[in-house]
Amino acid sequence: MKKRSYNRLDKILEMPKEICSDIPKIIITGFDEMIIENFKGILEYEEFFVRINTHIGIININGFNLNLENMTNDDIKVTGQIENIDIERTVD
Repeated sequence: MKKRSYNRLDKILEMPKEICSDIPKIIITGFDEMIIENFKGILEYEEFFVRINTHIGIININGFNLNLENMTNDDIKVTGQIENIDIERTVD
């Protein structure tokens, strides 16, 4: 399902961009939990490395004992000892 673009009405209604578009939202809780909303897919998954594709780029997560939990069509939860997060932009 393609989401509509963020427009003037959304600004007036103060709608968050991640609800009205494909822009990912990343929530990090300490060093052991991360939730990514609006992701496209999982590119690579190892105990020490996870690559997640989004509409604007690839999120690389490095750490130890990484697990993917609570996956839905729109969001994913990564748990474990998160050491490093890197974002590769693929769209300008």
